[in-house]
Amino acid sequence: NRYKRLLCTVDITKDFFFSYSYPIMHTLQKNLCEDERNLVQYETMFVWNAFLTRGIRSHLASNLWTVALIYGFFKQVKLSKCGRTFNVTLIARRSRHYAGTRYLKRGINEKGRAANEVETEQIVFEEIPGGYASEISSVVQIRGSIPLFWSQETSRLNLRPDIILSKEDHNYEATRRHFQNLVDRYGNPIFILNLIKTKEKKPRESVLHAEFVKAISHINKNLDMENRLRFRTVDLTRLYQIKGPKVLMLLNRVTGNALDQTGFFYCQVPPFLNSEMSSSFSNV
Repeated sequence: NRYKRLLCTVDITKDFFFSYSYPIMHTLQKNLCEDERNLVQYETMFVWNAFLTRGIRSHLASNLWTVALIYGFFKQVKLSKCGRTFNVTLIARRSRHYAGTRYLKRGINEKGRAANEVETEQIVFEEIPGGYASEISSVVQIRGSIPLFWSQETSRLNLRPDIILSKEDHNYEATRRHFQNLVDRYGNPIFILNLIKTKEKKPRESVLHAEFVKAISHINKNLDMENRLRFRTVDLTRLYQIKGPKVLMLLNRVTGNALDQTGFFYCQVPPFLNSEMSSSFSNV
């Protein structure tokens, strides 16, 4: 009864979303490029009711009686440019693995799962009437806690608790598992954008930065040149202090560099899929 009452306090209409017609737990590229029979809807890191529905799905040997719930954010808008109308969709999928509140969940666990990992996908496509093929593209990025063993002790008296860095994983095996998981999901290359502070009067985040650089260097020693992790640091706090258009210029260079290395998904959608894609997203 206690757990039932706790469950009833969760507002599933706020941050949870689902779709009857589109496998929203997967990226656009995965949905369009892989055989539908190979797509596993529930056993992914982004379906939050996978465990709760496992019993009924196993008993019925079917997923038709349940709906996969995704926790995160969904937004779709229409933009017009030069007489053409585009649909821009933003989907954020929060991982159900190693999730938790701030300060209580930091770093990674032994399986290489980063705390509070979120997959964000931006999809752009154009609805073209008259039976012509339309173009569609998407780009995916991941954010999560720094993939090291570290923590912070919560305190009401200290708004900025010290960062406690664990020295147990000398060979960075958990960090290696984390990036191998990303390679398995998205392929190479992996581009890492580090946003924490690099210089401080009292070392806090900079300690994490130094250890993260050390971990990446250690992992790259055992990788081929083409498969090595690409690492870039942008001190976000110092960036806030820059005024004028220089900030956008710097961010554009960083974004352009990342996309040049990783690329983004693009394809032409056959005419019979145009209306289906549009209705699928509108039903989310």
